[in-house]
Amino acid sequence: MDPKHPVRKAIIPVAGNGTRFLPATKAMPKEMLTIVDRPVVQYAVDEAIEAGIEHIVFVTSRNKSAIEDHFDDTPELISSLHRAGKTKQVTELERLLPRAGSISFTRQQSPLGLGHAVWCARDLIGNEPFALLLPDMVCHGLRGCMAGLMELYDEVGGNIVAVEECAPEETSKYGIIGRGAPVRHGFSVTKMVEKPHPSEAPSNFYLNGRYILQPEIFDILARQERGAGNEIQLTDGMLRLSETQDFHAQAYSGRTFDCGSKQGFIEANVAFALARTDIGGLVYDSIRNLVLSHEAQMTAA
Repeated sequence: MDPKHPVRKAIIPVAGNGTRFLPATKAMPKEMLTIVDRPVVQYAVDEAIEAGIEHIVFVTSRNKSAIEDHFDDTPELISSLHRAGKTKQVTELERLLPRAGSISFTRQQSPLGLGHAVWCARDLIGNEPFALLLPDMVCHGLRGCMAGLMELYDEVGGNIVAVEECAPEETSKYGIIGRGAPVRHGFSVTKMVEKPHPSEAPSNFYLNGRYILQPEIFDILARQERGAGNEIQLTDGMLRLSETQDFHAQAYSGRTFDCGSKQGFIEANVAFALARTDIGGLVYDSIRNLVLSHEAQMTAA
């Protein structure tokens, strides 16, 4: 394992059915639901590119063609916008268009879990380390979470995970890591436990959906038995990999919203809208008025 081997590629798994958002996701991929004016998946792509990723591999499934179309050229739309004099929109669309050949798509034919989805990208990744970004987990901060992981990787190599702190009583909701010796940009990982009871949790640092993993994970996932939910779990594979390779973690300084849940999705829309210079003030006033009205109704009731 070469700790200096560059991380050039990223996997973004988008094969899930989005059943928690039905009926909205009956005909539209959940990853195309919008946070303000961009689809959820766009935030993961922007974060990967910001971190220096050169090639993104989407692991997709049936009825996900809208994701491919989103990252493709749209000459008819561009021409229409030019004719209407909407140059600002043209500039934004051209800025978001990936360079030719920098995105690939592969299929996960059966919903066998995150570990299986990662394994499906093995031939496109090859024998090199890769980043993994779960698009449902949307990071909000001064910069993307993956950029920080790249700095830690440059320092220590091996396998890197991003973590955040949860309330100690909520450890049973997450994958939790044990905190070891500090390094410049993070700390070593002593253990990983899936959804431990608070009395058994090694810390309150939970995995937030951003990883840098060595390619040996593919061989492990190929032999991995099904775990929770009768699926091939990535965490189980990482536990096996940690027996022979180092893992380090970095605590993300921003906040990650779980946009796979309705609450997290709404919170992300509010947070990103408030941070916008063009609409932040208007959104703040609207939300404040709604809250005041709601409180008045609750008091009257």
